[in-house]
Amino acid sequence: MKFIADAMLGRLARWLRLLGHDTYFERDITDDAVLLIAKREGRTVLTRDTRLIQRRAARGQALLIISNDPVVQLKQVVEHFSIGALDMPRCSLCNGLLDRVPDKESLRDLVPEYVFLHHGKQDFFRCSGCGHLYWEGSHIEGIRSKTG
Repeated sequence: MKFIADAMLGRLARWLRLLGHDTYFERDITDDAVLLIAKREGRTVLTRDTRLIQRRAARGQALLIISNDPVVQLKQVVEHFSIGALDMPRCSLCNGLLDRVPDKESLRDLVPEYVFLHHGKQDFFRCSGCGHLYWEGSHIEGIRSKTG
């Protein structure tokens, strides 16, 4: 399932990406652009905007997010669509796919020393889109625990 989050749901978009869900988000996107992208790319609209949800173009392909709390928002989406964490997380910044970094040594000067020393060679990922580095920390388990 692919999502598009409106301008009010940036944190929700990041959390969905970290769980592996393809989630389009732009901070300054207009309602018209949200609906156009949703239709063109087959995305489900996530919005806090009651006017947007009432538009004919949004009917049947949108979910009105009730809460201002990102944890509650995430739970609402997970429960509504019966989804969970996917095996391949996405970049929380650009929505790109994450590739495993095969050579941990190449990251020695790019990650904090503690992280380098205490994570295995299979624990590092690089975004195929923007190059941002990731490693599985306690925050990922925290997000997973909040969704289920």
